[in-house]
Amino acid sequence: MDYLNSLFNLKGQVAVVIGGTGNLCGSMGIALAQAGAEVILVGRNPENAIEKLAAIDAFGGKSWFHKADVTRREDIDDLLTAALLRSEKVDILVNGAGMGSGTPFLEINDDEMARMMEINFNSVFHACQIFGDYFIKRNEPCSIINMGSMSGKMPVSGIFAYSAAKAAVLNLSKNLAREWAEHDIRVNTLVPGFFPTAHASLQGDESRALEILRHTPMSRFGTSDELNAATLMLASHRAGSFITGTEITIDGGFSAMTI
Repeated sequence: MDYLNSLFNLKGQVAVVIGGTGNLCGSMGIALAQAGAEVILVGRNPENAIEKLAAIDAFGGKSWFHKADVTRREDIDDLLTAALLRSEKVDILVNGAGMGSGTPFLEINDDEMARMMEINFNSVFHACQIFGDYFIKRNEPCSIINMGSMSGKMPVSGIFAYSAAKAAVLNLSKNLAREWAEHDIRVNTLVPGFFPTAHASLQGDESRALEILRHTPMSRFGTSDELNAATLMLASHRAGSFITGTEITIDGGFSAMTI
């Protein structure tokens, strides 16, 4: 147990979790707090943070909520300023803001495409720029975990705009990992498969759900806590010390299935 604690203990670390009021990143935020980190949950609606903050408080963890619309660069600037004023530093950044769209390709207009890019890619781009600049100047080991998607790696029908934005996140993460390795800033991507709590489009669509399950060797959807172990590994500067520029896919075998 001492060995495991030495690998995954995040005591003294500060983690900013953008999208931390949602189901998946909320669970990841709670896991980071359980490992000892102070966690800043970032979202647009403070009501969505109440349950997560209470869960962290229940085991004596330290967390707080920051309201931000991360499609606005100035909001991310304000987030970093607030984090440094209140928590004095940041060691870990999770970029998990996201929104899907099921509009057929020929019906996607410029406004919708721009909105999908703003939420799913621009928010990551801006946060990596703003926090990355701080991380470089701070000159300490830091970790950036970007949330990808299975649809950013391989074709998944019906979510064209979302898929394009998530593919851009994967490419950006690899480029930053290469650029910032010399500064001991690790940049990785978590690639979830299908988690109904994060895919509203699966709710009530029994035929699509069955198609996904037939394509998933484990024959089930993921649960919100099944990203937590990988999150802790990537966040830890000991357990994940030589991991950068990689994609960790957690999909029940979906990407391994061909026919």
